[in-house]
Amino acid sequence: MTARLDTLAAPWRHEEDIKKSRFLAQAAPIGSPDEALAWFSAVSDVSATHNCWAYRIGDAYRFNDDGEPGGTAGRPILQAIDGQGYDRVAVVVTRWYGGIKLGAGGLVRAYGGAAAECLRLAPRLPIVATGHLVMHCEFADLAIVTARLRDMGATVEREIFTADGAELDVSAPLDDLDAIAARVIDLSRGKIRPRRP
Repeated sequence: MTARLDTLAAPWRHEEDIKKSRFLAQAAPIGSPDEALAWFSAVSDVSATHNCWAYRIGDAYRFNDDGEPGGTAGRPILQAIDGQGYDRVAVVVTRWYGGIKLGAGGLVRAYGGAAAECLRLAPRLPIVATGHLVMHCEFADLAIVTARLRDMGATVEREIFTADGAELDVSAPLDDLDAIAARVIDLSRGKIRPRRP
């Protein structure tokens, strides 16, 4: 069994001062690497000393130290994302230098700690694996079937009308697909036979 992963329910911010340097961690839910890079550009402060970042989307990840010594900023941010059990998340930690050097270990703790605390405080949203069912539904059953599908948490992704009804492509949480299929079979008295594509 794989560990449950979450994404962010909304963007979040956390700020802290460490030895006179100000660190602002910002996190956001993202759907693609391009979206992450665009978000980094939008929220990074060009007047700051450093804007270090990382993102994780499934097996895709990337991080950037933005001028800090290699491995002291971007990688600890990525480790904070992974350590907090997040996916589809981007985090940027902006630093305004306060005149006291932190050293490599201090930088790792500061960047990773600010990112981890931001993610720990942020509102979480579970990532639910979804699957699909396809089915042919006659016109006489279409309204009741689509209403019951909605009641069961399913979404009709596509509806293609035919001469005698509609072909439905339905998405729902993967764990619920068998129960939904059984309910549709019962509801239609066996006329509708949902199947996985």
